[in-house]
Amino acid sequence: MRRVALIVLLSIPTAWAADNRTPFVSKPASEYPGHQTLDKITIAAAPFVTESQQASAFGKADLVKYGFLPILLVIENNTGKTIRLDLKAEYVDAQNKHLESTPPGDLVLFNGTHKRGWNPPIATPIPLPGRSKKGPLNTWEIEGRAFSVKLLPNGERASGFLYFETPNKPGSRLYLTGIKDAASGKDFFYFEVPFENEK
Repeated sequence: MRRVALIVLLSIPTAWAADNRTPFVSKPASEYPGHQTLDKITIAAAPFVTESQQASAFGKADLVKYGFLPILLVIENNTGKTIRLDLKAEYVDAQNKHLESTPPGDLVLFNGTHKRGWNPPIATPIPLPGRSKKGPLNTWEIEGRAFSVKLLPNGERASGFLYFETPNKPGSRLYLTGIKDAASGKDFFYFEVPFENEK
Protein backbone atom coordinates (compact mmCIF):
# COMPACT_ATOMS: atom_id res chain seq x y z
CA MET A 1 0.00 0.00 0.00
CA ARG A 2 2.82 2.37 0.85
CA ARG A 3 4.50 1.66 -2.50
CA VAL A 4 1.35 2.61 -4.43
CA ALA A 5 0.98 5.87 -2.49
CA LEU A 6 4.63 6.72 -3.10
CA ILE A 7 4.31 6.14 -6.85
CA VAL A 8 1.24 8.40 -7.03
CA LEU A 9 2.93 11.18 -5.06
CA LEU A 10 6.08 11.02 -7.17
CA SER A 11 4.09 11.19 -10.40
CA ILE A 12 2.20 14.39 -9.46
CA PRO A 13 5.16 16.82 -9.74
CA THR A 14 6.12 15.22 -13.05
CA ALA A 15 2.65 15.89 -14.46
CA TRP A 16 2.80 19.51 -13.30
CA ALA A 17 6.25 19.95 -14.82
CA ALA A 18 5.11 18.52 -18.17
CA ASP A 19 2.43 21.22 -18.46
CA ASN A 20 4.53 24.07 -17.10
CA ARG A 21 4.04 26.71 -19.80
CA THR A 22 5.78 29.80 -18.49
CA PRO A 23 4.26 32.92 -20.06
CA PHE A 24 6.51 35.17 -22.15
CA VAL A 25 6.20 38.81 -21.07
CA SER A 26 7.44 41.65 -23.27
CA LYS A 27 8.77 45.00 -22.10
CA PRO A 28 7.07 48.29 -23.01
CA ALA A 29 7.63 49.09 -26.69
CA SER A 30 9.73 52.19 -25.96
CA GLU A 31 12.29 50.06 -24.09
CA TYR A 32 13.34 48.19 -27.24
CA PRO A 33 16.04 49.80 -29.42
CA GLY A 34 13.93 49.48 -32.59
CA HIS A 35 10.65 51.31 -32.01
CA GLN A 36 8.52 54.00 -33.62
CA THR A 37 5.56 56.13 -32.51
CA LEU A 38 2.96 57.50 -34.94
CA ASP A 39 -0.58 58.73 -34.20
CA LYS A 40 -0.14 57.70 -30.52
CA ILE A 41 0.60 54.09 -31.49
CA THR A 42 4.02 52.80 -30.48
CA ILE A 43 5.43 49.74 -32.22
CA ALA A 44 8.65 47.86 -31.42
CA ALA A 45 10.33 45.16 -33.50
CA ALA A 46 13.09 43.13 -31.85
CA PRO A 47 14.96 40.26 -33.56
CA PHE A 48 15.56 37.25 -31.32
CA VAL A 49 18.81 35.88 -32.74
CA THR A 50 20.98 34.79 -29.82
CA GLU A 51 20.67 31.43 -28.08
CA SER A 52 19.53 33.02 -24.82
CA GLN A 53 16.90 35.19 -26.54
CA GLN A 54 15.46 32.21 -28.41
CA ALA A 55 15.54 29.98 -25.33
CA SER A 56 13.57 32.58 -23.35
CA ALA A 57 10.77 32.45 -25.91
CA PHE A 58 10.96 29.08 -27.68
CA GLY A 59 12.73 26.69 -25.32
CA LYS A 60 14.96 24.29 -27.27
CA ALA A 61 13.72 25.29 -30.74
CA ASP A 62 16.52 27.11 -32.61
CA LEU A 63 14.76 28.97 -35.42
CA VAL A 64 17.87 30.85 -36.57
CA LYS A 65 19.74 27.56 -37.09
CA TYR A 66 17.07 26.52 -39.62
CA GLY A 67 17.00 29.85 -41.46
CA PHE A 68 14.04 31.55 -39.79
CA LEU A 69 14.18 34.93 -38.07
CA PRO A 70 11.79 35.43 -35.12
CA ILE A 71 10.84 39.06 -34.57
CA LEU A 72 9.09 40.14 -31.39
CA LEU A 73 6.36 42.63 -32.26
CA VAL A 74 5.03 44.91 -29.51
CA ILE A 75 2.13 47.32 -30.14
CA GLU A 76 0.88 49.92 -27.64
CA ASN A 77 -2.36 51.80 -28.26
CA ASN A 78 -2.77 55.29 -26.78
CA THR A 79 -5.09 56.68 -29.45
CA GLY A 80 -8.13 56.96 -27.19
CA LYS A 81 -9.86 54.39 -29.42
CA THR A 82 -9.89 50.65 -29.94
CA ILE A 83 -7.80 49.65 -32.94
CA ARG A 84 -8.26 46.65 -35.23
CA LEU A 85 -5.15 44.75 -36.29
CA ASP A 86 -5.50 43.23 -39.77
CA LEU A 87 -1.75 43.13 -39.99
CA LYS A 88 0.38 42.57 -43.04
CA ALA A 89 4.03 42.30 -42.00
CA GLU A 90 6.99 42.41 -44.37
CA TYR A 91 10.73 42.15 -43.79
CA VAL A 92 12.48 44.81 -45.88
CA ASP A 93 16.25 44.60 -46.35
CA ALA A 94 18.72 47.40 -47.11
CA GLN A 95 18.20 46.82 -50.86
CA ASN A 96 14.43 47.37 -50.39
CA LYS A 97 13.57 43.71 -51.06
CA HIS A 98 10.25 42.80 -49.39
CA LEU A 99 9.60 39.40 -47.81
CA GLU A 100 6.24 38.39 -46.31
CA SER A 101 6.09 36.73 -42.91
CA THR A 102 5.89 32.94 -42.66
CA PRO A 103 2.72 31.61 -40.95
CA PRO A 104 3.58 29.90 -37.66
CA GLY A 105 1.59 26.82 -38.72
CA ASP A 106 4.06 26.35 -41.59
CA LEU A 107 7.04 26.45 -39.24
CA VAL A 108 5.86 23.52 -37.14
CA LEU A 109 5.59 21.47 -40.36
CA PHE A 110 9.12 22.39 -41.46
CA ASN A 111 11.04 19.17 -42.13
CA GLY A 112 14.49 20.49 -41.24
CA THR A 113 15.94 20.98 -44.73
CA HIS A 114 15.74 23.93 -47.08
CA LYS A 115 15.44 22.66 -50.63
CA ARG A 116 15.06 24.87 -53.65
CA GLY A 117 11.39 25.71 -53.97
CA TRP A 118 10.48 24.25 -50.55
CA ASN A 119 6.92 24.99 -49.59
CA PRO A 120 4.99 23.88 -46.52
CA PRO A 121 2.53 21.01 -47.05
CA ILE A 122 -0.93 22.08 -48.19
CA ALA A 123 -3.39 22.16 -45.30
CA THR A 124 -6.29 19.74 -45.42
CA PRO A 125 -9.30 19.45 -43.10
CA ILE A 126 -8.62 15.71 -42.64
CA PRO A 127 -5.18 14.64 -41.36
CA LEU A 128 -3.34 12.58 -43.96
CA PRO A 129 -0.63 9.96 -43.41
CA GLY A 130 2.86 11.42 -43.47
CA ARG A 131 1.71 14.91 -42.42
CA SER A 132 2.46 14.61 -38.73
CA LYS A 133 4.30 17.49 -37.11
CA LYS A 134 7.66 15.86 -36.44
CA GLY A 135 10.03 18.60 -37.58
CA PRO A 136 12.69 20.30 -35.45
CA LEU A 137 10.45 23.34 -34.92
CA ASN A 138 7.42 21.37 -33.74
CA THR A 139 6.98 23.08 -30.39
CA TRP A 140 3.90 24.74 -28.91
CA GLU A 141 5.77 28.03 -28.44
CA ILE A 142 5.99 28.69 -32.20
CA GLU A 143 2.23 28.99 -32.64
CA GLY A 144 1.41 29.77 -29.01
CA ARG A 145 3.63 32.87 -28.94
CA ALA A 146 2.90 34.15 -32.44
CA PHE A 147 1.28 37.58 -32.69
CA SER A 148 -2.46 36.90 -32.93
CA VAL A 149 -4.28 39.89 -31.39
CA LYS A 150 -7.03 41.35 -33.61
CA LEU A 151 -8.49 44.09 -31.38
CA LEU A 152 -6.45 46.32 -29.04
CA PRO A 153 -8.33 48.64 -26.64
CA ASN A 154 -7.01 52.07 -25.74
CA GLY A 155 -4.22 52.00 -23.15
CA GLU A 156 -3.39 48.32 -23.79
CA ARG A 157 -0.26 46.57 -25.06
CA ALA A 158 -0.07 43.41 -27.18
CA SER A 159 2.95 41.37 -28.18
CA GLY A 160 3.87 38.22 -30.05
CA PHE A 161 6.25 36.89 -32.67
CA LEU A 162 6.41 37.18 -36.43
CA TYR A 163 8.59 34.78 -38.44
CA PHE A 164 10.57 35.42 -41.61
CA GLU A 165 12.54 32.95 -43.71
CA THR A 166 15.72 35.01 -43.83
CA PRO A 167 18.84 35.76 -41.81
CA ASN A 168 18.97 39.05 -39.92
CA LYS A 169 20.69 41.55 -42.24
CA PRO A 170 22.08 44.99 -41.32
CA GLY A 171 19.84 47.90 -42.29
CA SER A 172 16.64 45.84 -42.39
CA ARG A 173 13.26 46.95 -41.09
CA LEU A 174 9.70 45.82 -40.46
CA TYR A 175 7.06 47.25 -42.80
CA LEU A 176 3.65 46.99 -41.13
CA THR A 177 0.21 47.87 -42.48
CA GLY A 178 -3.36 46.98 -41.56
CA ILE A 179 -3.84 49.00 -38.35
CA LYS A 180 -7.33 50.51 -38.39
CA ASP A 181 -9.74 52.46 -36.20
CA ALA A 182 -12.10 49.67 -35.08
CA ALA A 183 -15.19 51.92 -35.17
CA SER A 184 -14.68 53.71 -38.51
CA GLY A 185 -12.42 51.26 -40.35
CA LYS A 186 -10.05 54.12 -41.22
CA ASP A 187 -6.44 53.06 -41.74
CA PHE A 188 -3.65 54.46 -39.64
CA PHE A 189 -0.37 55.33 -41.32
CA TYR A 190 1.99 52.46 -42.13
CA PHE A 191 4.98 51.77 -39.88
CA GLU A 192 8.60 51.14 -40.83
CA VAL A 193 10.44 50.00 -37.72
CA PRO A 194 14.20 49.29 -37.89
CA PHE A 195 15.42 45.92 -36.63
CA GLU A 196 17.95 46.67 -33.94
CA ASN A 197 19.51 44.01 -31.73
CA GLU A 198 19.44 44.60 -28.00
CA LYS A 199 22.83 45.26 -26.42
